[in-house]
Amino acid sequence: MLSVGIFANHGDVGKPSTIGPGSVIYDAATGTYTVTGGGENMWGTADHFHYVWIKVSGDVALEATVEFIGSSPEPHRKACLLIRQSLDPDSPYIDAARHGDGLTSLQWREAKGDVTHEIQSNILAPTRLRIEKRGDYVSMYVDGAPAGGATKVHLTGDYYVGLAVTAHNPGRLETARFSHVSLGKPSSGSATTLINTLETISLASNDRRVAYVVVQPQRIEAPNWFPDDTRTLYFNTKGRLYKLRDGRPESVDLDPLNNINNDHGVTRDGRSWAFSDQTSNQPSQIYVKSAGATRRVTANGPSYFHGWSPDGQTLVYCGLRNGNFDIYSISVNGGAETRLTTNPGKDDGPEFSPDGQYIYYNSDRSGSMQIWRMRPDGSEQEQITNDDSDNWFPHISPDGTMLAFLSYERGVGDHPENKDVRLRVMHLGTRAIDQLARLFGGQGTINVNSWSPDSQSLAFVSYQIVPEQTSYQSR
Repeated sequence: MLSVGIFANHGDVGKPSTIGPGSVIYDAATGTYTVTGGGENMWGTADHFHYVWIKVSGDVALEATVEFIGSSPEPHRKACLLIRQSLDPDSPYIDAARHGDGLTSLQWREAKGDVTHEIQSNILAPTRLRIEKRGDYVSMYVDGAPAGGATKVHLTGDYYVGLAVTAHNPGRLETARFSHVSLGKPSSGSATTLINTLETISLASNDRRVAYVVVQPQRIEAPNWFPDDTRTLYFNTKGRLYKLRDGRPESVDLDPLNNINNDHGVTRDGRSWAFSDQTSNQPSQIYVKSAGATRRVTANGPSYFHGWSPDGQTLVYCGLRNGNFDIYSISVNGGAETRLTTNPGKDDGPEFSPDGQYIYYNSDRSGSMQIWRMRPDGSEQEQITNDDSDNWFPHISPDGTMLAFLSYERGVGDHPENKDVRLRVMHLGTRAIDQLARLFGGQGTINVNSWSPDSQSLAFVSYQIVPEQTSYQSR
């Protein structure tokens, strides 16, 4: 092996450029690595690049200032901090990738020969990158702050970590400089905090994009898209509702409500909102805000809002009555509530289909938490999912063709926080289920309907528990 600074060796992975192999120049005086790489790309099911690496085990953190050398017609040339199981072109991997056009992403391949996915940062062209592996979860930091999102990739034994460059063109060589390189273990400590990331995911590609990151012990939860507006999201935190547009959160005035939870939703026309609120520590009640006025709808509590009827005249919700959680409906004008389920276990998360023909919900009546549906009057109750997961929070796409839900491992209990979960989608025409993402989340991730108005994307919240760092900033 030929030592290259703190790294053990270097070489091309996959097919090199047709005009020659890659290379590295290490300047010991400045601790700078100038890496030149060719290759078609680091993407898809196989990668082609030049790699400067060392083998390690356990947790690791790699950090560097990254800059491209020279201009290029390739906007997607990449300079990466790379963690990789092997030097095979189709190896599982995770990298923090700075593209030539400034796009910066956490990219990964979960299994050998699998396709690559990514979480795109909302920060363009950062100067400094950091990648951290803690157990099976890997995350990225940009310019000293969390980039948001994390991915789970299981690596075994010793693995590779280092610097990589790909040209994104088999007929070219591209060069990047990595300076102030630091390799070590992630920080540790007994005091921890929470990285909250509001993300969106495209159903066409399963690629994720960061919309907002905040580091605080309180969760941000339950993102809604505003009807017919793919730029505006809402979420709750610290008992308040926030509007997010172009990455900037703004508190929404809900006076006199000041203790809402993660059950909120807006009518199709965007004119009325419903909330579950526990102001003054009272049992949760449902309120409607319309035309600037806020009024209480339910008389019994606790009641937890979940869905509007398509015409905006009826609310469906979960209510705890006589020690049992069941599903109820009520007129938007209040009055007597109608009990729709009588299961002795738990029925929760009711939501109307866009055509108003069904109410979807989750129930444990079969012995595990699964997705069910019924007619709006409570008749024709039918189980929709039946697998080895506990399935929660059914949300129907605006076009009525897909059902999104959150899956826990069997037996976790009452939709807890801080769990490994899967975001999945059922195609209602065939009942086939696709997995969109694996993440650390649970309570707060998709408690409300988080479909985009065009039914092409979902919003959700993922979480990371990390040692407390006072320098972290919201993004």
